[in-house]
Amino acid sequence: MLILRCPAQLQLLEETLRKSLDNHPVLQVLGTVMMVARGNPASHEVLVDSWPHFGVVLTRLRPEEHRDPRDYYINQLAVFYRDEGALRALLRGTEAVAHARAFQILGLQEGLEEAVREVASARGLKVETIRPAPWPRVPSTFPLLTPRESLVEMNRSRAFLLRLVRTLPSACLLDSRGRPVSWSLLDGQSCMRHGYTVPAWRGRGLTGIMVATLGRELHARGFPIYGAVLPHNTASLRALCAVGFVPQPGTLYMILGTPE
Repeated sequence: MLILRCPAQLQLLEETLRKSLDNHPVLQVLGTVMMVARGNPASHEVLVDSWPHFGVVLTRLRPEEHRDPRDYYINQLAVFYRDEGALRALLRGTEAVAHARAFQILGLQEGLEEAVREVASARGLKVETIRPAPWPRVPSTFPLLTPRESLVEMNRSRAFLLRLVRTLPSACLLDSRGRPVSWSLLDGQSCMRHGYTVPAWRGRGLTGIMVATLGRELHARGFPIYGAVLPHNTASLRALCAVGFVPQPGTLYMILGTPE
């Protein structure tokens, strides 16, 4: 595997992936490539099986950042492939799926789950698949609010969320006492996948305001604007529809692996 570090290589890869954006399987990888090329705030790296003609692209956390081998939130990977054989060769030949480290692989292509399960099982990892639906949209104009780090104190995944808030765009709404009541955060793939509204403030359309606010900033930076929602999460689905997000066909595979 080759690690793309040159700005010209990353720009060419971004342009190539954008050509497939209408089909949506490149969303997670494109979002990460853009993050890496624009300062790399989430400490990811981009790998390809060959260059400039590639069969598979893998984005992952830099190996030196693996401080907790049990944390599959930190160890997020995203995959886009043109050739399923190249994907399987990558998974078998690298430590992307390692024996003693938890991982989370994201992708939108059929065949990904089977390939990951095959390699993970052979390496003694327990695998779980979550299937949210992708919701892409490019909003126009929205009210802008101020991100805050204080919301992190209210969540159990403090270290992971604190890193997201400090390094990536986010949106948060505070009450009159300065306490966070609703927020939306990006993950390392520029996906709006982390959000919450405290129970007492639900039913007021705040989730829609948060994702719309964050979408405005992403739009200004030229990023794809998309989220992922579990099919049974009707409240979030209504909120996204209210601000113009559109459900897309297909499945986002979120594959979690943990050592037995």
